[in-house]
Amino acid sequence: MAVALASNEAVTVHVVHDERVAAFVALGIGLDGVPAVLLCTSGTAAANFHPAVVEAGLSDVPMVVITSDRPPELRDVGAPQTIDQTHLYSRSVRWFHDPGVPDAAGAPTWRSLAFRAFNAARHGPVHLNLPFREPLTGMPGELPAASRREPVSAPIATVGMHAPAFARAVEGIRSLVDQLVDHQRGVIVAGGRSGVSTERIAALAESTGWPVLADPTSGARALPAAVTTFDALLRHREFADAHVPEVVVRIGRPPASRVLAEWIAGSSCVVVQVGGPGVIDPGHDVALVCTIDDLDGLRGASGTTWAARWRHAEKRATEAIGAVLAGDGSLTEPGVAHVVATSRPEGVGVVVASSMPVRDLEWFGGPSAIAHANRGANGIDGVVSTALGRALAGTPTIVLVGDIAFVHDSNALVGLRTRSADLRIVVVDNDGGGIFSFLPQAAALPADQFETLLGTPHGTDIEGLARAHGIDASTITDAAELAARLRHPGPWLVRVPTNRAENVVVHTRLNAAVAAALG
Repeated sequence: MAVALASNEAVTVHVVHDERVAAFVALGIGLDGVPAVLLCTSGTAAANFHPAVVEAGLSDVPMVVITSDRPPELRDVGAPQTIDQTHLYSRSVRWFHDPGVPDAAGAPTWRSLAFRAFNAARHGPVHLNLPFREPLTGMPGELPAASRREPVSAPIATVGMHAPAFARAVEGIRSLVDQLVDHQRGVIVAGGRSGVSTERIAALAESTGWPVLADPTSGARALPAAVTTFDALLRHREFADAHVPEVVVRIGRPPASRVLAEWIAGSSCVVVQVGGPGVIDPGHDVALVCTIDDLDGLRGASGTTWAARWRHAEKRATEAIGAVLAGDGSLTEPGVAHVVATSRPEGVGVVVASSMPVRDLEWFGGPSAIAHANRGANGIDGVVSTALGRALAGTPTIVLVGDIAFVHDSNALVGLRTRSADLRIVVVDNDGGGIFSFLPQAAALPADQFETLLGTPHGTDIEGLARAHGIDASTITDAAELAARLRHPGPWLVRVPTNRAENVVVHTRLNAAVAAALG
């Protein structure tokens, strides 16, 4: 299989030494909608693909996973490098198939198999388990002749519904949408991987007059109706109570803000979910699941000050956050996210780690913040590898990551200096798990126990680790210096040292400044 792929001039081959890294690289390549083919040997190599396959499955990212396997007679008999690879990824894949050991008699089915796999992979990962018998050497032969009959493109799996039931479902959607018309107090919550264009979100905001609470993964932060400081605004009790919504239209995934989720849950509002990926109802409160087309004609109450009040609060909060972050020019963790958002060169993408980086970008990145985050499973693993995949696919990419996530995925650096990948790595280094300092355990546990169990300092030399792989690395503590560095092509790494306890204080100051600005 490897020789066949490498022999095809239309296929670009990337050799990645670590299988877990390889799978996340494939995930990054697939973010633009074309699946990468991910190939490995049999055994635990296939198991190392699993985290990225899970993320791709939850995020509807195209991917074709090909695991080589031993022939049937060598399974379950103690043969080396042999594990049970049947349905290895369970429900994370859209389709699994094991066609058996190849032989000439089955050749007429190979094109059909490839078509079906590629078709299924348009909306998530598929898994082909391909067993081979020795000899494992040889050169690829000619492709089997194509069928004269053009195959019909159809979903692999559909939910059947009789016509009367379907008609009742459509009627129910229209009925509920009609009930939402002319409500003043509505908000649109925009998140990632929804499949809904920014233009459609803008049109819905214009027709309803509702603000768009947009996170960086939505791509909607620059809309005129966008409110980017919603987390800080909703921490202000008076503002939150005075702006309780009647209707929430959520597009895609929920943002990272827990404050926003609790505000919606406590509002007794009607929640409408538009788009996926998959089923999005973590609060078990969604009244209607529909498409953006189903909301055509939805409008809010006219002649009210609802949208103007949100815009006024957004302006005040943005100014307050900007004043605190400007400070003396030294970098804080929210400041790093703000610089990445505002200094990102045109045409350069951003991948951000889960945990604190994605929250800082969401809360303090402002209208310019736009990024991809692996929020399907919300894991910290594979972030640098995902960004590497985007870079290898042709998009210069900045990756903003914490030190633990970086160390966990440092094998992405193997061979990086020899690749044609413009990857710019920004590591916020607080020597541990910074997000846990915001939890009640930080105050409830003895300091040494908290550090051991939750702070988890590791003492890794981030710069030294990068240089060991031949990557240019430096430490930066000044905002202007980081902004200038972001303009240079990679690969390179910048380390920004911070302190976990001080970071909690910085967040408190930022939210207090917004509260003071709102009055």
